[in-house]
Amino acid sequence: MHVGGVFLIILTTTLAGFIPPVVSIRPDYNHKVLQAKATTIFTNHKRTNSTAFISNIMTNDDQQPLNGMDLIVNGWFHERGSLWPGQAMSIQVKEILYHGRSKFQDVLIFSSTNYGNVLVLDGVIQVTERDEFSYQEMMAHIPLFAHPNPEKVLVIGGGDGGILREIAKHPGVKEIYICEIDEDVIIFSKKYLPTLAEGYQDPRVTVKIMDGAKFMEDNQDVFDVIITDSSDPIGPASVLFETPFYNAMHKSLRDGGIVCTQGESVWLHLDIIKPLMDSIRQTYSTVEYAYTTIPSYPSGQIGFIIAGKNRGSCKKPLREPSDEQTETLRYYSSEIHEASFVLPAFAKKSICEEK
Repeated sequence: MHVGGVFLIILTTTLAGFIPPVVSIRPDYNHKVLQAKATTIFTNHKRTNSTAFISNIMTNDDQQPLNGMDLIVNGWFHERGSLWPGQAMSIQVKEILYHGRSKFQDVLIFSSTNYGNVLVLDGVIQVTERDEFSYQEMMAHIPLFAHPNPEKVLVIGGGDGGILREIAKHPGVKEIYICEIDEDVIIFSKKYLPTLAEGYQDPRVTVKIMDGAKFMEDNQDVFDVIITDSSDPIGPASVLFETPFYNAMHKSLRDGGIVCTQGESVWLHLDIIKPLMDSIRQTYSTVEYAYTTIPSYPSGQIGFIIAGKNRGSCKKPLREPSDEQTETLRYYSSEIHEASFVLPAFAKKSICEEK
């Protein structure tokens, strides 16, 4: 859910401090808004320069940094973005807990009447205490239980700590690394989202405040599982359809390893999901799509791209949660692991290869 990856490397110098109020950038959705629009722009205008690119992705003429407080009107926070046109998510605010601007983005945390504490980055909801577990559990446990013996795990993004919390439930994991580029997200999550940030307390966790792509470049053939809770795999130009970030993850995986990344919504982004899956099939032995339901994300659903290196399908778990693990789980189970890969007919026709 947080910034870290090749997209940031490419656009930071162009867009830092330059995010318009309606275009939201949140780590997992972070690059959704910009990247989806950028994909269209670069598909239709291959030689668009950076100035024209910025002009096209702006949804209005206001080029001032976003102020999250401006999205609170009459006691309600309103999330709206160009990747989910014509709709908005609104949450009633009880109290503002923190608002400020990090080196990278606007950070807003508030308590709500019905969703608990809410983390918002650049105007887009990252997590709410009410429903975060459905995302964190599925993103972590699908790849971990699909692997026979994951010992070394890397998280790119995920500064709120929720993914770490779930990985820490696996006693066989020996080392957990997290690359988070914005330290403020970690600091304020520990203060205001302690039930997520408890993952940082595990002694197996090593925190790297740096870009994930650079870390993977320096650590190749190392990890059993890489979970990217941040940058979207579709970049601002056609060159990123060659998936350099996915290639970097592939090189950082051991044989038999698994990558799990945020995979957009089948209700909103089929035109993004299909080309991505097609492009990374050139590198990974298996590429599959699973999803979870989560009320506070656009259209109430978000997916995961799950890809393997020299291994078979991840659709069936190779291990099952222990009784101790099961007591801590609120969404994931072996049954829902398998069920999450069963797509509605319209999505299956659109994004899955026809045999």
